[in-house]
Amino acid sequence: MSVMVYLPAFLQPYANGRSRIVLEGGVATVDDALQALWRAAPGVRDRVVDELGHVRQHVNVFVEDESIRFTGGLTTTVPDRCAISIVPAVSGG
Repeated sequence: MSVMVYLPAFLQPYANGRSRIVLEGGVATVDDALQALWRAAPGVRDRVVDELGHVRQHVNVFVEDESIRFTGGLTTTVPDRCAISIVPAVSGG
């Protein structure tokens, strides 16, 4: 089982300049995927989740085209060979 995680430009310096990280094996949920991501790129963690482990308010996580905010949060199932995208929220007024 493998999952591709796409990182935006603001996170790439904390992942040795990588825009994509492949996670191999043992990824069943978004939480599993993020835990594997933290092992591969530890500097990314504090910029994506807060001290309690919740995804920060101005960060969006998508499994394929679906925001995890509407699919079960960190318990969202991650299918084999899917893409997870971490995207900064865009706001304005």
